[in-house]
Amino acid sequence: MERTPVGIILNGVTGRMGYRQHLVRSLLAIRDQGGVPARDGSRIWPELTLVGRDAGRLAEIAERHGLSAYTTDLDAALADDAHQIYFDAQVTAQREKAIRAAIEAGRHVYTEKPLAEDFLASLELARLAAAKGVRNGVVQDKLFLPGLRKLKRLVDGGFFGRILSVRGEFGYWVFEGDWQDAQRPSWNYRAEDGGGITLDMFPHWHYVLEQIIAPVTAVTAVTATHIPERVDENGARYRATADDAAYGIFELAGGVVAQINSSWAVRVHRDELVEFQVDGTHGSAVAGLRDCRIQHRGATPMPVWNPDLPVTEPFRAQWQTVPDNGEHDNAFKVQWEAFLRHVVDDEPFPWDFLAGARGVQLAEAGLRSAREGRRVQIEEIPR
Repeated sequence: MERTPVGIILNGVTGRMGYRQHLVRSLLAIRDQGGVPARDGSRIWPELTLVGRDAGRLAEIAERHGLSAYTTDLDAALADDAHQIYFDAQVTAQREKAIRAAIEAGRHVYTEKPLAEDFLASLELARLAAAKGVRNGVVQDKLFLPGLRKLKRLVDGGFFGRILSVRGEFGYWVFEGDWQDAQRPSWNYRAEDGGGITLDMFPHWHYVLEQIIAPVTAVTAVTATHIPERVDENGARYRATADDAAYGIFELAGGVVAQINSSWAVRVHRDELVEFQVDGTHGSAVAGLRDCRIQHRGATPMPVWNPDLPVTEPFRAQWQTVPDNGEHDNAFKVQWEAFLRHVVDDEPFPWDFLAGARGVQLAEAGLRSAREGRRVQIEEIPR
């Protein structure tokens, strides 16, 4: 079958997300399946060039996966017209400069979130991309997870009646790095390197709430650095200057209230690493990464508060599992396929830089709320 080659620069591929989710589980998986079907009957075929700062690590990754193109010279890669798309999975602090260069070179840009370290810079990137006419997108992977796709199906089908509230719990214990190695890079805990759980996770919560429930209109947040000292990849102790926990109350359009806790200093006592409970007048649901359980008002029991007696209600057993009703591929891969079709076939792609800027806007508002101890309203961004 005829191929439509699309040259892609992958910057930051030596990192955990860039390598595992975007290279291996997305783009190489797309190649393994023979590409992405295009409108003209051909198959969109990713031609990959790996970019990073460590030539040795790039060479090792390329050899491991049968790739030949890699470089430490981003400017040279951007100047090569064989590359139509630039993808960025670098540390946050390095992202804005590279994306600006890619836009100026006329490359379509797809990037991990957050789009930039602050809202105004994110908005400027969105405006610059629009002015240059380059297609652009930000990773919003959680929208494509099985559990949240089931939740969206319930919302679209009117299962909840009037939605009242959302309760979210996200996080796990990230080891301090002394007696056990930390499972996240140390830059996540240094504000000067773009770290912090608010900047990392509030953009996620923004698009989950906006696109599944309702737009966010205000936020009240408390942040904390629960673990003030950690040990880095080289065994050196360092002071954690970024927040490792954020506790947010989000007001949504229509009167819905969402409460979401995010923490890298919490031990998991739930079925999945992230769970959202949505309560409505007609029913409730609890959605995680993969599963979704529901309880309709007709099957809601009548618990009675009595602290003098042991609990006899099997509360978890009273919920029904939502069936898959279809195949669910890797969330990052699904969005990559959509972006490739957006570039080649002009298919709609709503997860653009402006959507990414709104996520950074919420993170910035959350940090301001925590810093000033007040509720912060979210201003609407005009297109």
